[in-house]
Amino acid sequence: MTDDEDETIEENAATDEDYVSELRRNRAEKDDFFGSHPQSPIPPEHRDGFDGLDYFAPAPEHRVDATVETHADPEPVPMETTADNEVRYVRVVTFEFGLAGGTHRLHGYKQRPEDEEEPIFVPFRDKTTGQETYRGGRYLELHPAGELDDGETVTLDFNLAYTPFCAFSETFECPLPPEENWLEAAVRAGEKSWRP
Repeated sequence: MTDDEDETIEENAATDEDYVSELRRNRAEKDDFFGSHPQSPIPPEHRDGFDGLDYFAPAPEHRVDATVETHADPEPVPMETTADNEVRYVRVVTFEFGLAGGTHRLHGYKQRPEDEEEPIFVPFRDKTTGQETYRGGRYLELHPAGELDDGETVTLDFNLAYTPFCAFSETFECPLPPEENWLEAAVRAGEKSWRP
């Protein structure tokens, strides 16, 4: 191993260590919000006993580089919701990435594609759904600094995959990931199922 390779490995290790520390801080802040804030989705009767969400261990390898394919004429995609209604999104971007030894695609959606402030919504199911994670799927959100371009590379961080509020209380209505966003892989990163 050359000195340059050795330095690169050390830098990556330090970066991963910093990343894991930051991720743990963010999780602690979210747990604090869920346990005490009036707008927490945890029903009030369960907040006293709430001791935090369940998470997969931080997994830096589940931060993946994804190639962007934009859609100039976004197609509407109706999504069913947990309340048996339907909500309309449009497919604005497709991400292609490698994970768990395979190549996968996930689509990103917006309700108002012309609104640059609206995050890109990436709902998905994977092989952990309904077993280790919420049966309705999980979400990612991307907040790009500007418009994404074809061929651009962005990071999808599955450590940030979160459970929608409807998993905690039926007072919330949440979109369910469309079948085109069902991954044929187990994504053991992010939030697990929560039970009171």
